Amino acid sequence: MKEIVAVVRMNMMNKTKAALTAAGVDAFFGHEAQGRGLGFVNRDLIKGAEQGYEEAAILLGEKGKLYPKRMITIVVKDDEVDDIVQAIIQINQTGKPGDGKIFVLPVADAVRVRTGEKGAKSIA
Repeated sequence: MKEIVAVVRMNMMNKTKAALTAAGVDAFFGHEAQGRGLGFVNRDLIKGAEQGYEEAAILLGEKGKLYPKRMITIVVKDDEVDDIVQAIIQINQTGKPGDGKIFVLPVADAVRVRTGEKGAKSIA
């Protein structure tokens, strides 16, 4: 089993949910999140702020803020990962910074609380 964690733009959440449903994903978690990517941090501004330049500190405050995002968590069987990742990419990719990130992590086990089923049976 794998856990897929996708961070997407807020305004893409409904389209992403529809794409996941079309890809056969019925169960997932959606979370409110805040973050920023590498493109939103100017290292020169950080150096200037550290050296005491007030202008750099002001600009850093504007550029260094966190942006609202949505985080989706899905646990799937190993053979489903590629299709789901491609569905997320296809609906969210604009080619501009901020499109998001997808992380794929191993899941050692899962247990359905209601029945006690373990492993792949618990997520089916």
